[in-house]
Amino acid sequence: MVTRVDGQGVVRRRMADMGITPGANVFMRRAAPWGDPVQINVRGYELTLRKAEARSIRVDVKSPTSSKRW
Repeated sequence: MVTRVDGQGVVRRRMADMGITPGANVFMRRAAPWGDPVQINVRGYELTLRKAEARSIRVDVKSPTSSKRW
């Protein structure tokens, strides 16, 4: 979950426009071979960010829960 978005001006506004705001759940989908860019899912949308942009997003990391069915 996003706890805060660092940065100012255009960067912060762009993140907000994409739905990356405090309280939003963010899921890491994949990263390019050298780590740039990264693909994330926010509010049901698939987004691609440069690593420099992604660094401005602060999150509270939760482990995925697994449910086993017997």
